[in-house]
Order: sequence, then structure tokens, then C-alpha cells
Amino acid sequence: MSRKKCVAMLLAGGQGSRLMPLTRKTAKPSVPFGAKYRIIDFPLSNCQNSGIDTVGVLTQYRPQELSDYLGQGGPWDMDLKTGGLHILSPYEKESGAEWFSGTADAIGQNIDFIRKFNPAYVLILSGDHIYKMNYDEMLQQHIRNRADCTIAVIEVPMEEASRFGIMNTDPKTDRILEFEEKPEHPKNNLASMGVYIFSADKLIHYLTKDKADPDSFHDFGKNIIPEMLKENQRMFAFQFHGYWRDVGTLSSYWASNMDVIRMDDDDGAKLELNDPSWRIYYRHRFTHPQYIGDGGALTDSVVGDGCEINGFVTHSVLFSDIIIEEGAVVRDSVILSSARIHKGAVLDHVILDEGAEVMENTVLGAPDGLFVEGSKPTGEADGVPLTVAADHVKVGPDIRVRGGSVLTEDLTGDTLKGGRE
Repeated sequence: MSRKKCVAMLLAGGQGSRLMPLTRKTAKPSVPFGAKYRIIDFPLSNCQNSGIDTVGVLTQYRPQELSDYLGQGGPWDMDLKTGGLHILSPYEKESGAEWFSGTADAIGQNIDFIRKFNPAYVLILSGDHIYKMNYDEMLQQHIRNRADCTIAVIEVPMEEASRFGIMNTDPKTDRILEFEEKPEHPKNNLASMGVYIFSADKLIHYLTKDKADPDSFHDFGKNIIPEMLKENQRMFAFQFHGYWRDVGTLSSYWASNMDVIRMDDDDGAKLELNDPSWRIYYRHRFTHPQYIGDGGALTDSVVGDGCEINGFVTHSVLFSDIIIEEGAVVRDSVILSSARIHKGAVLDHVILDEGAEVMENTVLGAPDGLFVEGSKPTGEADGVPLTVAADHVKVGPDIRVRGGSVLTEDLTGDTLKGGRE
């Protein structure tokens, strides 16, 4: 088999517990985004646009929907005879079956896949970030620096730096001098993006060494990168200045979808999805065109195919095949495919999962409504608590649900009479 210059390994097996209930039936990278995409479309499209045509997608948690969506990689032009897209799951070996026990272990269990293509470099990606990035520019910097490892970094607000792995670098050369994993008192705000390029021989060496360490967490941030720094390997930061958001929480997921509408975030970096020079590719869902009825009104929103809008929608993201009946109001919300919102319903700062149904005159996001007990914190959107309804949940009719509630099962008048309150 011909040698590939660079092979990408895309970590897509995370459970995404902070995105529950959106991830209760699917892995985080396959969660829908921006009216027609999935989160994983962004790193895959970055690979295609950067000239990287060999990608191993490492799955673990609820892989079926993600595997069905990816198929053979056709939408990203990766259905190739040599290279292309490959789905890599844990499998039973002579010693028994092993789940991936960390990010480094996930790559380590697939060293044979890397060796199959004999690359000079390995690009490691996370499947849960929204951004557009030219990996080839990063690779060229890696080659110029004769680096063993290059880590993409982005400046984050100093008050948020303790949430990330922080790189302390030489300001003249960008050589990494120190790495701090989620430090309580960070020294700067250069945060790791979870995008790494390794020289392949160095990566294989350190993965093999790490696997033999019984005390290791088998994690890049906790083990591999600190070990390479300790042994004075050539490690550099690649500074990225575009749009990037980790959509690991409900509030960040909501905010990033809103960025699709307003096209910029707080520091001015744009999430431009209409750039013909850097397209985001996705698997099409074939359905009928949008329809806006005589009584419908739509402002400052992004709407997918197949929607029928007879109510009022403002500053919201609607996916496909959604029905909004007369008199219904949807504002500052993210509505996933095949949801139905009946007459007189009001949704304010809501995430409605696929197939969910809001019945007549029900209010989600009411300041003085019922708070559903057992709800986990959803975070806030523009200072307003988010309300989240899981897939195929039915709510109402004639119920007021307070902002910050999480609905994972049907909520009706009969439910409340049965003691749900």
C-alpha cells in the first residue's frame, strides 16, 4: 500500500454526559448542529479541505447512529480504495475485549491502523468542536520546526483558562516550555484545542511506553504530553485565530448554534458557513422545501428543509421537517428535526430534541412555571436558564414549565395529577 504523508485519527467515542439528554441515544459527535450539520462534519470537512484523505474515526459510546451517518465517507469525498474514512471500534483480541480507557489508549489500540499506511505524521483530532481550520498550515509549521509534536492553541478569556490545558511557550519561537492540565491558577490563556500533530515514530514510541505504565491514565493531556516535555522533545504551539468553540455543555451548544445566526462571537471571530472556499460537507437529508404560511413570520433565524411554519419564529435555529402551528411562538431556541409545536405554545430559550412535541398553549421557559424535579443544571443563555426536552418527549397541553428544567419523559396534566410535582 502506498505511503500516506499524514493520517488523521478522530476521537469520536465520548459519551458527552454534559450534553445530556441530547446524547442519551447517540454519541456527542453525531449531535445535530446549525440546522443541517452534525458536529463531526466540521473536523471531517477540515480534513477534506486540508488535503488529508485518510481518517480513522474512533467510536465507542452508542456508535450505531454515527456509523450510519458516516457510511463510507462519500459526503467528504473519502470513499477511496486507498485511504479514505475508516470506523475504528474497540474489538476483542487474544487477551480479551478492551474498552478505550483514555484518549492515548484509544490511539494506542489502533497503532496497526496507523502502521498500515506508514505515515510520516499523525494528526489527532477531537470530534466535539466547532471550527474551520487548515491542518496543512499546521503541518507545514510542524515540518519547518522539525517538531516531534505540535499542539494547536487558541487564546481564551483568562477567567476561563482553568477549564483547559494551558501551554506556556517561548514568545519568540512558540516552543512549548510547560503544559498545565486545567490549572487552578493559569499563567496565561493559550488553551489547547485538542488538535495534535505528531511525527509518527515519536507517537508510536510514547504510546507504547505509556501502555506499559500501570499508573497512567493513558491520556494525552495527563500523560503523553507531560512525558514528552520531561524528556525534552521538540514541542511547539500552533496559534489559531479563527472561530472555535467546545460544545461540551448545553449552554455552549446553544451559544454556538446562535453564532450561526449572528455570524460572530464576542471577540469578532466569525462562524462563516457560506464560504465557498472552505465548505462544510454533510450527508444530505432529502425532504421537501420549506413552507411559511400566511400566518407565519420568520425573522433572524436559520431554517432547514421540510419545515412548515405557521407561527412566529425569531432568532432561532430550526432543523428539518419541523411543524410550527398557528399562534405558536419560538424565540432564542434550537429545535431539532421532526419536532412539532402546536397552536398557542410558547418556547423561550429552549433546546427541543428530535421528534419532541409541545402541545397546545404550553409554555417552555416560563419564569414562574413548574420546575421539573431532578433536572440537572442546563446553564444559561444570555442570562436566561435554558429549558431542554429530550427526543420524542411530549409536553402539555396547558402546562407552564420553568426555565432551567430538563424533560426526559412525557409531561402532561395526567402526569402531574399522578404526583410528578
